[in-house]
Amino acid sequence: MPVIEALLEAFPFRILGFHADNGSEYINHQVAKMLDKLAAEFTKSRPRHSNDNGLAETKNGAIIRKHLGYSHIPQRFAAEVNAFCAEHLNPYVNFHRPCLFAEEYLDTKGKTRKRYPLDAVMTPLEKLTSLPNASDFLKPGVTLDALREKSRAMSDNEAVERLNTARNRLFQSLSKRSRNAA
Repeated sequence: MPVIEALLEAFPFRILGFHADNGSEYINHQVAKMLDKLAAEFTKSRPRHSNDNGLAETKNGAIIRKHLGYSHIPQRFAAEVNAFCAEHLNPYVNFHRPCLFAEEYLDTKGKTRKRYPLDAVMTPLEKLTSLPNASDFLKPGVTLDALREKSRAMSDNEAVERLNTARNRLFQSLSKRSRNAA
């Protein structure tokens, strides 16, 4: 529960929905009560239907695995990894990492297709600010100007350098503690 609460608190916008796999860490009375309090819709994946979690699996491959690797990270290091994500990885992804956003169109056969034009490449913050009435989606007390200011605090290159330095420190710390524990 504390991890889920911290994750939800980290988002600058109101949570309207929460999708999870079938893990017991998400499907319990405490989580249901918290989501009910947020008036958020809760959906879950069906067993053995990996396509139900396509967005999460895409993020795992493109972001998580790229920056944290494929190796198992023992639970005893969870606090350090979570701190790294909150302080470095999440701000980099939300404010500095460009993403492709799809544009839908109908092909000659009437089928809906997607394309990814260059002018639709933007950071998640830029995408949020491009929406009409974007400020309506934010939590009380959070403003688009404050988010933009956070984004401008450093350049994209500075953000990735800071991320890489922090990741190297994290892995050195985990490696050192793993050898000492063995």
